[in-house]
Amino acid sequence: MKLKIKAFEGQHCETTATGTLLNQLGIELSEPMLFGLGEGFAYGFMNFKGMDFPFMGGRIRSDYITKNLCKNLNLDLEIKETTSIKKAWKNIEIALEKGKAVGLKLDCYHLDYFTKKIHFAAHYVAMYGHDEKDAFLVDTMRQGGSSVKTSLKNLELARNERGPLSSKNLSYTIEKKGKIPEIKAIINEAVLRNAEDYLNPPIRNFGYKGIFKTSVEVKKWFDRTKNIESDFETSAMIMENAGTGGSLFRNIYRDFLKEAHNITGNKSYLEASNSFKEIAVLWKNVSDLFLKISKTKDRKFVEEVSDLFLEIGQKEQQTMEKLFQNLSNN
Repeated sequence: MKLKIKAFEGQHCETTATGTLLNQLGIELSEPMLFGLGEGFAYGFMNFKGMDFPFMGGRIRSDYITKNLCKNLNLDLEIKETTSIKKAWKNIEIALEKGKAVGLKLDCYHLDYFTKKIHFAAHYVAMYGHDEKDAFLVDTMRQGGSSVKTSLKNLELARNERGPLSSKNLSYTIEKKGKIPEIKAIINEAVLRNAEDYLNPPIRNFGYKGIFKTSVEVKKWFDRTKNIESDFETSAMIMENAGTGGSLFRNIYRDFLKEAHNITGNKSYLEASNSFKEIAVLWKNVSDLFLKISKTKDRKFVEEVSDLFLEIGQKEQQTMEKLFQNLSNN
């Protein structure tokens, strides 16, 4: 069974999977717009027990870009989770039989086409069919787009994996339930909510406060890790190449703000977009310094990157505060 679909061509896994499901509904938006309307801009520093090294994320927690998008676009999102492998497969089969592509959250470690084998249980794909051996998937362009497939056995392992950020065989489908609002009418509210969340994090690990905390924690991480080379090289790869669009999603958010200006005519968006051009360069400098740390194990680069985190945190705080204030006064 193979559905005829228009695969979304994206850089980030969740927007690619959800974008493919939206394409089925005739809703075609750019990836930056999906990210922005999904209120995806964020920062988080996570160091859970069982993780090989700390994780720095540049987006809101998993699942919520899709949840926010569906809420803002007046769409019906049905999410299913189960500990039963048999029921998890049945959830896919029912959707496919109804002609619906299915979004899946899983651990990319088990996917046949992933060459870089690291455990990350918050990866998303869209599934549009299968045969007796393989599942046919849509992944990011970097991973092969709509030309990828994985064995049904490995798909089962990927969906049922446990660990940080994992879910219980999560699958989801999207349907229209009414009129889709005009994009121009919902941009401001989405950005205001996103900015408010970023500027008022529940704990110091998130938002600009999380970036300030990372400035301190990166030194502790360097001192205690037993594998400087692998830890910092992998972190640099994640920031630039693991579906973030480069610079830990700041390139994508920069482009969203520019598109928001083009749609609304509000100059506050263009000003913020220009600010994120500079911020994105600074994040690229972070990943470059991480590679230097990996290769040289020289603490002077750790001190440099620590100072850089402080600069980035200040710039992001100022940019988002100004954007929030300008939009609130309109």
